[in-house]
Amino acid sequence: MEISLIAFALVIGLVLLRVPIGIAMGFIGAIGFVYLRDGRWSAGLGPAADSILDVTQNDALSVIPLFIFMGMVVAQSGMALDLYRAAYAIVGRLPGGLAMSTILACGGFSAVSGSSLATAATMSKVALPPMRKFGYHDSLSTASVAAGGTLGILIPPSIILIIYGFLTGQSIGKLFLAGILPGLLGVLLYLCAVGFVVWRRPDYGPAGEKTSWAETRHALAKVVPILLLFTLIIGGLYGKVFTADEAAGIGAFGAIVIAVFIGRFSIKNLIEAVAQTVKTSVGLFVLLIGADIFNRLITRAGLPDDLLALVQGAEMGPFVVLGIIILIYIVIGAVFESLSMITLTVPVFAPLIASLGFFEGDLNGEMALIWFGIIVVVVTEISLITPPIGLNVFVLRSVVTDVSTATIFRGVTPFWGADMVRLALIVALPALSLMLPLQVLSFSP
Repeated sequence: MEISLIAFALVIGLVLLRVPIGIAMGFIGAIGFVYLRDGRWSAGLGPAADSILDVTQNDALSVIPLFIFMGMVVAQSGMALDLYRAAYAIVGRLPGGLAMSTILACGGFSAVSGSSLATAATMSKVALPPMRKFGYHDSLSTASVAAGGTLGILIPPSIILIIYGFLTGQSIGKLFLAGILPGLLGVLLYLCAVGFVVWRRPDYGPAGEKTSWAETRHALAKVVPILLLFTLIIGGLYGKVFTADEAAGIGAFGAIVIAVFIGRFSIKNLIEAVAQTVKTSVGLFVLLIGADIFNRLITRAGLPDDLLALVQGAEMGPFVVLGIIILIYIVIGAVFESLSMITLTVPVFAPLIASLGFFEGDLNGEMALIWFGIIVVVVTEISLITPPIGLNVFVLRSVVTDVSTATIFRGVTPFWGADMVRLALIVALPALSLMLPLQVLSFSP
């Protein structure tokens, strides 16, 4: 265990020195293996080379660039504005309706972008101007974008769920299905948070203008292709029509077809989408390679086994252990970036969760790990709006320079509370996460 703890400390130290997390984990992992092999560089660097081959030749990871490309095409095509207008047509006339429209549009955009930061950055340009026009308080308007953006890492297709699936060896298709109901629950609770704010302070969120039936019908018609694409991807997975990597390919192609259909396809947008996809994908693969090298080190050093022995010796119940892990995530999530947190901690905690026997008949811990994956992602969502880091808050702050960071953090407090309620429900009611994947338990995309 000592070697693992030293390795963790060194990685965190490098990250604090602004070394990219993937490079930090890969470097410390490789050096650690050299140490374990008595200083023999050739023998020690062998596992690092194996990790590079394993990650780059893993067919399941082909979904990453394909889903990223799908999201980039959607963003370049201006479909976020269509989603916002459709949501506004439904709830815009209500008190706080523009903030509710932002939440709904963020949920819809998340379903085809898979990125929290992309959702927050895109929706800030779409939703903030009309909210300011109607006199929304800065704390509510900015918080609805920052919090709504967090939905991008849970509602499928989610890049973080793909990474979690790679780290734990779980089915990406099942993880996507597991994220649907908790994602929808998140949207509902965020709408309740907006309602709570405007109930206490009606001046924070005045009602918007009413839209005619013709305008509503026109706005809804524009989002039908996006909804059909999402339905095709998730319905195909649920119905066992195709696998996760096939779904990614269909999604990428479908996004181009939709862009052409609505008249917003151009070579310039396509080139930009490809460039952004390559840039983002390369960064993620560097992260995954580094994580795989580091994970091999801590497994070789025996940290997962040592943790299990420690828990068994302390005679703690499974839910007590889970509660401690959640508290650890909440604490480190307040000061650590989400991907760094997941890649560092999941390989340590996942074997422990799989071995604690949460569910009867779950011999290999598959159900527990899928459930735990959703819990981890929800806690990560919470970290995105938790001070002092709150990455979504700072992304929004870089776009809206005339609103202070403190104002945004004050505004996200009700949404943070809604997330804590959702987290408690997911822990107490595992069926929220497992209901859909259990119906395709024999399906392994």
